[in-house]
Amino acid sequence: MRFRLVHNNINVKDLDRSVSFYDKALGLTVTSRHKAADGSFELVFLGDGQTGHGIELTWLRDKEGPYDLGDNESHIALKVDDFDKAFRLHKEMGCIVYENKAMGLYFIEDPDGYWLEILPEKR
Repeated sequence: MRFRLVHNNINVKDLDRSVSFYDKALGLTVTSRHKAADGSFELVFLGDGQTGHGIELTWLRDKEGPYDLGDNESHIALKVDDFDKAFRLHKEMGCIVYENKAMGLYFIEDPDGYWLEILPEKR
């Protein structure tokens, strides 16, 4: 028996804002959408166009208040081929929340407070 990673899910408050952020900050694009017939939720799947792994954004109509992200130790990691260019973009966007120069990585934060680790392609 073999398992294969397919996607990670995160819940978001403003679906359009999140889709825009993930496109601008990480180049992830919408691969599919699903809207509940009663409008109670909507799913948007994002992909990088290179791997089969994606991120599922879930919007819930009746969700009130922000999501509890705990201590924010959970995160999604992405490798980038031009680390310096990505760092400049994220600095300009104002979304860098933690940098570890000794380890050669940094974290950005999405509109809902989720942390995303950015790693150079080669370390």
